[in-house]
Amino acid sequence: MVKTNNSPISWDCAQITGFVPGVNNLSFNMKKILISTAGALALILSVQAADVTISKVHLCCKSCVTGAEDAISKVPGVTAAVDKDAGTVTLTGADAATLQKGADALVKAGYFGTSSNPSVKIKSHTGAKGAKVETLKVEGVHLCCGKCVTAADTALKSVDGVKSHTAVKGAKSFEVTGEFNDKDVFTALQKSGLTGEVAK
Repeated sequence: MVKTNNSPISWDCAQITGFVPGVNNLSFNMKKILISTAGALALILSVQAADVTISKVHLCCKSCVTGAEDAISKVPGVTAAVDKDAGTVTLTGADAATLQKGADALVKAGYFGTSSNPSVKIKSHTGAKGAKVETLKVEGVHLCCGKCVTAADTALKSVDGVKSHTAVKGAKSFEVTGEFNDKDVFTALQKSGLTGEVAK
């Protein structure tokens, strides 16, 4: 309450701002500051690193983890967090284009999985034509240990018409024989978290 010479007068904040120069604009200015701050924060968030988690990747041992890390380490601007128990590879980079390069490097190293980010594709192209063949030479499948070979063996034996294969630990390539659809071989391998391509 504010007293004059004649009588007490009660003013609230709204009344006071009408008499004090500049106070009327205080609320408006504060709003402008808040809006500017929110805009700056949105901009910062928009340029922060993007990420993608690739799941269902074959990661049976420490060598599998190291192989995935090594493959991605060659891609500038991409870092990887590989979780063997979860079977996941999480890539972090500046944007989707950078992450795509990381995912491509993982596939090239013989791994396969499912992307959590629609903008980052796990490329399944292998060079197979969907034709019936009796012999198929496959290269680039990650086979660092006996468990990798077992996974490949299980996948290959699930393909209708496959009779045998020559996949062994550390092999850069192997042959599949029988009477089967070449594309089915890669579909089975990819379901097991591995991949490769038709040998050139």
